[in-house]
Amino acid sequence: MLILISVAIAPGLALFCFFYLRNQMATEPRKTLLQTFIYGAILTFPIMFLQYVFKEEQVFSSPIIQDVFFSSVIEEFFKWLILILLIYHHVEFDDPYDGVLYGVAVSLGFATIENIMYIMSYGVHTAFLRAILPVSSHALLGVLMGYYLGKAKFSKMNNNYQLRFMALFAPMLLHVLYNMIFTSQQNWVYFMIPFMLFLWWFGLRKVKQAHIALVHLIAEQKKERQ
Repeated sequence: MLILISVAIAPGLALFCFFYLRNQMATEPRKTLLQTFIYGAILTFPIMFLQYVFKEEQVFSSPIIQDVFFSSVIEEFFKWLILILLIYHHVEFDDPYDGVLYGVAVSLGFATIENIMYIMSYGVHTAFLRAILPVSSHALLGVLMGYYLGKAKFSKMNNNYQLRFMALFAPMLLHVLYNMIFTSQQNWVYFMIPFMLFLWWFGLRKVKQAHIALVHLIAEQKKERQ
């Protein structure tokens, strides 16, 4: 069991380290990031409970609505809600790249618990596919969510409400597309490969943009102190 848990945790830890180490300008407090990860992990249980109840009670007549749309919407909404309520106004959310880190942390908290439960149920042979698809997609969707929240918090324009909405809408839309591809019966791999390549390209582009915004913020702060 310890081996299974270790295998299930490893992808999330590796992905978080990847995004954390890309921030060379500042060091975000690890305690706050750990708390955000724990929030995401705790979030797994009520989300799975709601998914189970809705499925058992057959609230939705179509399995597509249940497995594709409802699952995508509820997962991204609650991750977004945690960030808005507990992190967005936090004193340690003090630069644009922090949004990326907090988005990744809450998403990987959820993805790690989900991965542990899945691998313990279906075996270690599923670990590689889980690492490159669900776990990495959660991390990249967290990047997008955090990027738009970081941009909203430090934007000097009056469009931060639209940006906060984008922080929810963009990951939700891409999550729906991911689930549509993954639940398709035939040839889903041929669609998933280009989708994941796009998701990595788009996510890393947002990481770069968040880093540039951080550099500009530090430059402005230096000018104000002079």
